[in-house]
Amino acid sequence: MKFISFTRVAGALIISAMFTTSLTAQTTRSDVIKAYNEGAKAAQTDLKAAIESFEKAITLSDEVGETADDLKQKAIQILPGLYVKSANNTLTEKKPASEVIRAARRAADVSEKYGNAANKENAERIMLQAYSSMATDFFSQNDYENALLAFDSALIVNPEYAAAIYNKALIYIRQNNSDEVEKTIDQYLEKLGSTNEELSKQAKTTALEYFRASGSKANQAENLDEALDMLNKAAKYGDDKDLFYYFADVYNKKKDFDNGLEFSKKGLDLETGDAEAKAKFYYQLAVAQAGKGQTSEACGSFKNALYGVFEEASKAQRINLKCQ
Repeated sequence: MKFISFTRVAGALIISAMFTTSLTAQTTRSDVIKAYNEGAKAAQTDLKAAIESFEKAITLSDEVGETADDLKQKAIQILPGLYVKSANNTLTEKKPASEVIRAARRAADVSEKYGNAANKENAERIMLQAYSSMATDFFSQNDYENALLAFDSALIVNPEYAAAIYNKALIYIRQNNSDEVEKTIDQYLEKLGSTNEELSKQAKTTALEYFRASGSKANQAENLDEALDMLNKAAKYGDDKDLFYYFADVYNKKKDFDNGLEFSKKGLDLETGDAEAKAKFYYQLAVAQAGKGQTSEACGSFKNALYGVFEEASKAQRINLKCQ
C-alpha cells in the first residue's frame, strides 16, 4: 500500500481553504446597500460615521462592479456635502484655525475628486474664513510676518479674495513699508474695479492718510525730497486741504514759491472753517508771496494768519517786511 505524500495533502488542503475563503468573502450588492444605509442613518447624528460608511459603500461598489454603480453614484453625490458640513462644524465650534483648514481642505479635495463644484466652493469659503481668523490672531499679537503668510495662503485658495489684499495693506502700514502699501492698495483697487465704490473710497482714504502722514513726518525731519515723494503718492488717491497745506509748506522750504503759492490757495479754497482754521493756509500763502517779492500781498496774508500757533510767527514776519 502506497502512502500519499504529506506535502501533496497539505497543498490540497491549502488550495481548498483558499477557494472556500474566496467564496465566503465575495462582495455583493447587499454589502453595498448595507454600508449605504448605515451612512444614511448616521448622517443626521454622527457625521464621522456617516462619512466612513459612504466611503465604504463607494469602495465596495467598485468591488461589485456595474450592478452597484447606482449606489456608488448616490454615495458620491452625498459625500462631498458631508465633508463640507463637518468642516463647517469645526468653524462654528470655534476649533483652532489649523483644524478648520485641514477639514475644509479635505472637503475641497473630495468635492474636486467627485466633480462637485458647489461644495468645493463652499469648502474654500470655509478655508478663507479660517485663514482670515488665523491672520487676525497673528495681527493682534503683532506677528505681522505670519499674518501676511496666512493672507497669502488665503489668496492661493482664491486669488480674487480682495479682502485679504486690503488687510495685507493694513499690515504693511503697521510695518511702515511704503512701497508695499502702494503696491497692495493699487492691487486691491484693481480687483475691486468699479464694483464697489464704498470699499474703493475706504481704501483710497486709508492710502491718502498714510502717505500724507509719512510726508508730514519727512517734512518735519527736513527730508524734503522724501516728503514730496510721499505727498505725491498720497495725491494718487485723492486730495484734501491738509495734503495741500503740506505741499505748500514743503515747496516753500524748497523755495519753489510758485508751487507754494498754488497749493496754499488750493488748501484755502477747501477750508470752510473760521479765521483760525484758515490761518495756516494764509501763512504759507504769505511765505510764498514774500518769496516771490510780492511784499504788499504777503503783508495782507500774514495779517490774516495772526491766529493760534501762527500768530507770533506772523507778527515777526510782518516786522521783517515792515508791514503797516
